[in-house]
Amino acid sequence: MQSSCKRNKQVYIGKNIILSSTEQKRLQNCDFAQFLPQELTLKIFSELDIQSLSNAAMACKTWNDLIENSDSLWYNHCLTVLAVCKRELQCDRASGHSWKVTLMRNYKKSNIKRAWLDGRYSYIHSATELLQNSMCEMDADTWGEILEAELER
Repeated sequence: MQSSCKRNKQVYIGKNIILSSTEQKRLQNCDFAQFLPQELTLKIFSELDIQSLSNAAMACKTWNDLIENSDSLWYNHCLTVLAVCKRELQCDRASGHSWKVTLMRNYKKSNIKRAWLDGRYSYIHSATELLQNSMCEMDADTWGEILEAELER
């Protein structure tokens, strides 16, 4: 529990920890990753979604090094892509790509493929109805899966 005393500008955290205003400012500007054990920092980063994790990697060099060199952070996100792009992920992993590279190579493709398979593009009358960002490069097998789903509709 945190309480503050306006007269001497101290913050009381818990029973025995008192922070002055200068200590508060110093802590606000510090990098938690430098003070926490690496396992705990990775646990915090593992709770981020893909966009937030990518943004965190751009925040500072320390975070970037930690995020870029921790393949486990990207593994769980790959599992969401795996549901739609199993073949592509297996090929990338067999080729020796890291989980991060595998995710980056297949994330947009999985979103587009999921949209096609869900029928969001089933009733398109012309190419102008497709948004520019709704397409990406896909191989013949992926298009085959999409066309099979369309034929079943």
